Amino acid sequence: MLTSQAVAKELPRLRRYARALTGNQESGDAYVVTTLEALAEDPSSLTGEDGILVTLFRTFTKIWNSVELNAVPTATTPDQYVVALTPLPRQAFLLVALEDFPEAVAARILDVSVAELSRLIEESGRELATEIATDVMIIEDEPLIAMDLESLVESLGHGVTGIARTQREAVALAAKKQPGLILADIRLADMSSGVDAVNQLLQSFEVPVIFVTAYPEQLLTGERPEPAFLITKPFRPATVTAAISQALFFGRNAKIRKRPVEA
Repeated sequence: MLTSQAVAKELPRLRRYARALTGNQESGDAYVVTTLEALAEDPSSLTGEDGILVTLFRTFTKIWNSVELNAVPTATTPDQYVVALTPLPRQAFLLVALEDFPEAVAARILDVSVAELSRLIEESGRELATEIATDVMIIEDEPLIAMDLESLVESLGHGVTGIARTQREAVALAAKKQPGLILADIRLADMSSGVDAVNQLLQSFEVPVIFVTAYPEQLLTGERPEPAFLITKPFRPATVTAAISQALFFGRNAKIRKRPVEA
């Protein structure tokens, strides 16, 4: 496989991480572009012992951490959902919990020891414990998956407003009680679209959204307005926990861009 093809194959994963870290598609994708530009100036680094995926993440991390603003924790305000996680623990947490890197690889990406990585993850756990509970709406047509999500959400200290199986049910449920977070599948029971349901809801109020789908490639092309937070089925509980914490961390900014997301 040509190097360019191998890089292209890994880009959706880097985009997902970048969007989760920055809180939106535009900013995350901009950092990915900068990463690719940096690697284009030194293509030999892609053939090193780290391999293409780790090199992509290491280069991205160096660029992200070189921006002084990114090292400043976000100040909390009364209308924010959660206390801001400090940047380095957040990166460690996302690399292990969201991207499923082994700790040794995540430590290599962050250029820290494995012991330091473990400390950072523990620190992120303490900071995440300060989350402000919110009400979550689940849009999912598969009963077992919906039950798993409901159980996990409640175990994190959040409430569940209800479970919707179709776009119509989602709109009716939101009318009864506005959620503070939405977990949504893409393909629903009556062949309606979870993307359409979310876009309809976002016309009335702002709320962080996480898509849970078996078809992530449909929403990770970088070619159109897409969600910042995405979980792939089958999912691990730690992955859902990471995505929820990040979505709530960015609060009102963690939402699909105002232009509709195309299915």
